[in-house]
Amino acid sequence: MTIEYTLQELPDVAKKVISNSKSKVVLFEAQMGVGKTTLIKEICKHLGVNDVISSPTYSLVNEYEGNNGLIYHFDFYRIEDEEEAYHIGFEEYLDSGAWVFIEWPENVSNLLPINTVKIKIDLSENEKRILSIL
Repeated sequence: MTIEYTLQELPDVAKKVISNSKSKVVLFEAQMGVGKTTLIKEICKHLGVNDVISSPTYSLVNEYEGNNGLIYHFDFYRIEDEEEAYHIGFEEYLDSGAWVFIEWPENVSNLLPINTVKIKIDLSENEKRILSIL
């Protein structure tokens, strides 16, 4: 599925991502500044998170309470190696049954389960985002 959207259409895009996810482990791939965290914030809102949602760039993971349980948001941009993710108990988060959103998943590719949803976001020539659910 591919969706072209503007930031004003983000709430509808978030709903589509949730309804079309065949897994609760969702990988977000995009260049810096394209909108991974912005989309994750909107998805979290639709899952009932009332807290301030921010990028876990330095802490690696943020935890939120949604309507149906916990949500984990990882940002592995600054991770030194996969061992660092292993030491924070990354595999336990993956096995929790909670929603797990992962930015920069390529930095922990050997630790990821097979059953994931990949969200790829690109910018079009007219500054719209192009989202692909793979």
